[in-house]
Formats: sequence, C-alpha cells, structure tokens
Amino acid sequence: MRESPLYQEIMQQGKLELIIRQLQRRFGHIEPILQSKIQQLSSYPLEELGEALLDFSSKQDLVTWLQNY
Repeated sequence: MRESPLYQEIMQQGKLELIIRQLQRRFGHIEPILQSKIQQLSSYPLEELGEALLDFSSKQDLVTWLQNY
C-alpha cells in the first residue's frame, strides 16, 4: 500500500500543506509564485525544505533556497 501511487500522492500533498502552513505562520503571506515553486518540488526536495525552513530568518531565505534547488 505504501508504494501505491495514490498513497504517495496523499503523502506528498500532506507534506506540501504542512510546509506551506509552517512558512505562512513564520513569514505571513506566501506569494502564489513561491507557493507554485514549492508545489513543483518532488518528495525529497520537499522534505529538505521542511528541514531548511527551520533555519530561515526571512522570506528571502526561502526565495534563495528555491533558486538554488
């Protein structure tokens, strides 16, 4: 079951929603273009972003991270 495409899609969506909520809580409104770039990340980079955002001190850190990934 864990390897089924549906399961993977549900897990990916959950990760995405959590990361967006964390970023919004930390920095306020996240522009649609940034949200779009985050939504395009596959599972592993999304997990990396989830860890990296703990070290972000500004929204610019997010922008820089997305440009470098």
